[in-house]
Amino acid sequence: MSNSIIKRALVSGLLSTALAWSASADDLTDAINADYGYLEPLFMHFHQNPELSFVETKTAARMADELRQLGFEVTTGVGGTGLVAMMKNGDGPQVLVRADMDGLPVKENSGLPYASKARQININGVEMPVMHACGHDMHMTSLVGTARRLVAMRDQWRGTLMLVGQPAEERIGGAKAMVEDNLYERFGRPDYALALHVAAGEPAGQVIYGSGLTYSSSDSVDIRVYGTGTHGASPHLGNDPIVLASQIVTALQTLVSREISPLEAGVVTVGSFHAGNKHNIISDHADLQLTVRSNDEAVREKLLQGIKRIAENMGRVAGLPEDRLPKVDLSIESTPTTYNDKALSARLGAVFEQTFGTDGTAPAIQRGMGAEDFPYFTNVEPPIPGFYFAIGGTPQADLDAQENGGPRVAGHHSPFFKIEPESSIKSGVRAMTVAVLELMPAN
Repeated sequence: MSNSIIKRALVSGLLSTALAWSASADDLTDAINADYGYLEPLFMHFHQNPELSFVETKTAARMADELRQLGFEVTTGVGGTGLVAMMKNGDGPQVLVRADMDGLPVKENSGLPYASKARQININGVEMPVMHACGHDMHMTSLVGTARRLVAMRDQWRGTLMLVGQPAEERIGGAKAMVEDNLYERFGRPDYALALHVAAGEPAGQVIYGSGLTYSSSDSVDIRVYGTGTHGASPHLGNDPIVLASQIVTALQTLVSREISPLEAGVVTVGSFHAGNKHNIISDHADLQLTVRSNDEAVREKLLQGIKRIAENMGRVAGLPEDRLPKVDLSIESTPTTYNDKALSARLGAVFEQTFGTDGTAPAIQRGMGAEDFPYFTNVEPPIPGFYFAIGGTPQADLDAQENGGPRVAGHHSPFFKIEPESSIKSGVRAMTVAVLELMPAN
């Protein structure tokens, strides 16, 4: 317990309460340390057996089995491969705790002795390598660890615990699929929704949280650019879609640089450009795939409509007929910005500081425009207060080495991605457990 907390307790005459919390926190830490012998092989299992989005069948089955053994009533097949585990423990709030389950189509090159060698056929029928390159193995292990603690501490909370194993976060479609599968109509509407994410590049075990904006929005956009195929030696006889698509790529960059305020954040990235099959043949179409990010819904809409406007009008500039203008599909994958409820953030932030001390916590700072589909659980009518926090996953020695010119710490979605499991899982279980206990008090 930090000195600042003791001082506050003394000032308010609550020293006995603070000391009781300290004893309780020590008991929880000891219990989590003792339980790590169970959680570590579970983490290794998830890491070595990753599965792709919407085909997480074996992963979901293992999660369901773990939670059923603890006494939860488990329903599988929610939103595809999702699962919901319910436990009612008297009258009180209902709290949703979510862990995402899917891996990524990445061939692991982390050098870890337990590295994934898995391959799997994805939902489009294509076989791909699979890796937990974003830490979802840690998320699932932490959820099971939290469930184990809360079951063992049933005398310390009252209410209904709603644990969600979510599919397809990497395709930002799983949360939406679960909600559209009547999640709340079937299992009840939660009073609060919580989730965590391990963070490479942050000190292992540190709890990182903030209020308000937490993650950017994300939209995947497909553009098909039509042309007229012909021999590469006679371009005047056709209409080259590669040239037109290249002009569209260049023009799209003006959306951020010239159409939104320099004080507002936005990203328009063309991540894929495919056209043609032979050196001397001009294709009849080219395909672009984009990712679009923003921190504001108005900016998001401006970027999306701007993409459609630029693509279609560049087709007109090229002389294409109206029925052959570039086709823009804005409905591929999308998720809104993630916002932490301010009141809930203040409440749980105080608990985290009390539990981990000021040295064990840090404010969340946006360093990129990563996105999450967690807001599909909270952005309903009326909105559900949500809180999304991070747990550091990189050993301090690795961060120090990077700072001194050594190897860079691999980021998320990299084949070199890795985390330090013990400290991150233990902190994840501890943080989520105290958060739930705060929201579901026994009296």
